[in-house]
Amino acid sequence: MMQAIRPSSVPLVTVDPYFSVWSAADRLTDDYTRHWTGQRHAMTGLVRIDGAVWRFAGKVEPRADRYYTEPPALAQTGLTVTPLSTVYTFEAAGVAMSVHFLTPLLLEDLDVLSRPASYVSFEVKATDGREHEVSVYYDVTGEWCVDLPKQAVLCEAVGGDELLALRMSHEQQDYMNRSGDDHRIDWGHFYLAAKRSEPARIYAGTDDLRKRFVRGEQLKGEPVDVSAARVVADASPVMAVVFDSGSVGASPVSHLAVLAYDDVYAVEYFGDKLQAYWRRNGQGAEEMLADAFAEFDSLRERCAAFDRQLLEDGTKAGGERYADLLALSYRQSIAAHKLVTDTEGQLLFLSKECYSNGCMATVDVSYPSIPLYLLYNPALVEGMIRPILKYSLTDAWPFEFAPHDIGQYPIGNGQVYSDNSRDGQMPVEECGNMLIMAAAACLAGANRQYIFDHIELLGEWASYLLEYGLDPENQLCTDDFAGHLARNANLSVKAIMGVASYSILKQLQGEAEEAARYRSAAQDMAVKWNELAADGEHTKLAFGQEGTWSLKYNLIWDVLFGTELFDRDMIRREVAWYVKQSNKYGTPLDSRATYTKSDWLVWSAALAEQDSDFTSLIEPIWHMLNDTPDRVPFSDWTDTLTTRQLNFQHRSVVGGIFMKVLKDKGIMKV
Repeated sequence: MMQAIRPSSVPLVTVDPYFSVWSAADRLTDDYTRHWTGQRHAMTGLVRIDGAVWRFAGKVEPRADRYYTEPPALAQTGLTVTPLSTVYTFEAAGVAMSVHFLTPLLLEDLDVLSRPASYVSFEVKATDGREHEVSVYYDVTGEWCVDLPKQAVLCEAVGGDELLALRMSHEQQDYMNRSGDDHRIDWGHFYLAAKRSEPARIYAGTDDLRKRFVRGEQLKGEPVDVSAARVVADASPVMAVVFDSGSVGASPVSHLAVLAYDDVYAVEYFGDKLQAYWRRNGQGAEEMLADAFAEFDSLRERCAAFDRQLLEDGTKAGGERYADLLALSYRQSIAAHKLVTDTEGQLLFLSKECYSNGCMATVDVSYPSIPLYLLYNPALVEGMIRPILKYSLTDAWPFEFAPHDIGQYPIGNGQVYSDNSRDGQMPVEECGNMLIMAAAACLAGANRQYIFDHIELLGEWASYLLEYGLDPENQLCTDDFAGHLARNANLSVKAIMGVASYSILKQLQGEAEEAARYRSAAQDMAVKWNELAADGEHTKLAFGQEGTWSLKYNLIWDVLFGTELFDRDMIRREVAWYVKQSNKYGTPLDSRATYTKSDWLVWSAALAEQDSDFTSLIEPIWHMLNDTPDRVPFSDWTDTLTTRQLNFQHRSVVGGIFMKVLKDKGIMKV
């Protein structure tokens, strides 16, 4: 039996860039749960079995209290991570317990995808043939709704006839009060809810609630006074729920809680404050919570079916370890986006460039992520393209090429990258990205008319690539951490595929003559590229630099589109070279350093015609995630010798890990 992966970090509650909490440990009791940025967003889980108390989630802050001892950790017996859920199993004192985290990020159902609700369910059953008295305690802290623990929160009871619910909020509601990367949300409202029909009680208080539960005392939630703000670091405010399972035998007893975050306003978009997609028809938070509970059973079944199909597709495409990579990529990629509609009701799928500089709707972050979205809902790729096209048509964008971003999350009022200096731009990179994304979206089933309505602008970018793309000047590409590089051979491939993509768009538009002209131009560029890049067993990193090499990940679009511009024997030699250069934790990005990018490595591996070559190239990524001491969400930039994270975590680009599945589905053929 193949070894189960030990994730570098385990997804728990994964909704959007602000509502995303993980466990950075082997066991759920080894550390506090944390926001993807690393700051503590704690949850604590306790279970009483026949009077004895164990801890199944989180840690307890050490405090001087001679009447309280931290409960021992419940023995964790298993961990399973699928694309949509994470399940921990535990056992002690004749009772088995499972804790199931489910965020139903079903890409074809935008209402559910956008709903900011995540499920935590608990199941207990006896394993020794006896009956046991069981109760479950679960809490979340005020850390979840502040940027820093020095801030203060308010708590109040909400809900109605069907639900027990509490909500906690930062005392000052200042929407989109700043932008940046290492930030947490401090506006909107955080909810903990359970059904009234459950044997459940909810409490607002401090972490003293845990102590009372451990000591077997009667829990009494402190009076909920909305005027009494508490500093998170000082008072340790919590929202808690206790489920009384009663006498538990061999038949499982289940309980359900929902964690939700209503940000009220999600982003600022060219001066307009926009709400999340789920609010577009006026739905409020309590209705949203009611829907989340009402649909739980059906959503759980739909999510299980989706998980099975995705993992089956992944295993067929690249083996069980490739399927593991897909499972660890899926929720992360989606949770690095926010789904909203603009003032005209048009879809926007806005990424945050996590753990980089926090840019918003970054083109060269969208580009590597699109395989996931082309597979399951190409309208979301259109939602990535839309903000860039809008910005490019304004007077605020002064350049003849495509921009890098529209702002810094959550404020998208214009590009911030490189302070808009010309030297800091990525002209060939972003033009190529936008054209490839547009063609791919149209082929996958997005709204072609929307793309055609902007064909003039796309044509300007194609003309730019015709003039400047074959032999690029000294400029940045998406791998900007490597610095400027003149005559970048892989960037040249992107330019050629950008021109080919425009040919595809013109063909789809019914403009045969223009399509043929751009196809011929792309073919001529590819012939010249082959002459400039050739260097024996491999192609060069940059034209004129003999003895150098790089992953030519942009070639994958020639395979996917079936354009056949590049020599197939050259591509076979490239793949063989990548296999030959592979280190324990992956093939380096290029000959300059030992680091790699996981998304680009999978794209390069997908060029392989032999399954064995694909497997040998991607399995080192599995080992990186399994072995790295850097316990962060899937890092796409790591060292191939040491497995250490160079930077980057929780980035949407891991959607690119789905490239092999996209290739196998064959939906990109012209």
